[in-house]
Amino acid sequence: MAEHTSDSASASSSHSDNDDLKAADAKDLHRTVREEGEEELRRPALSLFWSGLAAGVAISVSLVTEAALHAALPDMPWRELVVGLGYPVGFLVVILGRMQLFTESTITAMLPLVTRPSRWALTRTLRLWGIVLGANLLGTMIAALALASGAMGSDAIREAAIAISLGITELSAGRTFVNAIPAGFMIAILAWALPNARDQSVLVIVIFTYVLTIAGFSHSIVGSDEAFLLMFAGRTGIWQTIAELIAPAVLGNLVGGAGVFALLAHAQVRGEMPQGDDS
Repeated sequence: MAEHTSDSASASSSHSDNDDLKAADAKDLHRTVREEGEEELRRPALSLFWSGLAAGVAISVSLVTEAALHAALPDMPWRELVVGLGYPVGFLVVILGRMQLFTESTITAMLPLVTRPSRWALTRTLRLWGIVLGANLLGTMIAALALASGAMGSDAIREAAIAISLGITELSAGRTFVNAIPAGFMIAILAWALPNARDQSVLVIVIFTYVLTIAGFSHSIVGSDEAFLLMFAGRTGIWQTIAELIAPAVLGNLVGGAGVFALLAHAQVRGEMPQGDDS
C-alpha cells in the first residue's frame, strides 16, 4: 500500500513537472515572438519597405516553381499534388532570408499590442502592417508584370502560371474572405512555432505551406501575385483584382492571424504573467 502511494505521488509529481514545463515553454515562446514583434515595430519605415518589397518579389518564386512543374507534368489526377510542392519554395526564400511578409507580421506585431495596449503600440502596428502590405503588393505586382510580359520565364511557364492563377477567380469575394481565415491562422502558427523548431525550420515551413496550398486556402500575398498576373494578362480587370481577389484575402488573413490565433496565443499565458511583468 505504501509502495502504491509512493508511486502515485511520483506520478503526480512527474505530471505536475510536465505541466510546469509546458507552461514555461508557452511563456518562453510568447516572450520570444513578442520581442521579435517589438523589434519590428521599432524598425525604420524605409527598412520595412525594402524588406517587404524584397519579400513580395521573392514570394513569386512559389508561383514560378509551381508553373514549371505544371508545364513539365502530364495532365493526370495527381499533378496538382506534385505542383503544390512548388508552393513552399517562395516561403522558404522569404522566411529563411528574414524578409518582411505581411501574413507573418499579423501575430508578431499583434502580441506587443495585446500584452501592453497603448496608443504607441496601436499606431506602430498599423504603420507596420500598412508599410509591409503595400511593399509586398508592389513586389508581387513587379514580379507578375515581369512574368506576364515575358521578361521572366518561358512562354510555357507563363501559360502554366496563368492556368494555375485562374483558380482564384472561382471563388466569390465572400468565399475568398472565409477561405483566407484558416490561411492566416496557419501562417500565424508557423511564425509561432519556428522559434522552437530552428533545426527543423525547412521541414516545418514546407509542411505548413504545402498543406495550405493543397487545402486551397487563400494566402493574400501569393494570391496577389496570381491576381496581378491575371490582370496584366488581360484576364481580369482592376476592380476585380483589387476588390474581389486581393482585399478579401488580406482581411481574411488578418482575422485568422491577428484576430484568432494571436489572441488565443496570448490568452493561454495571460493568466500566468505577473501583473506589471513583461516576462
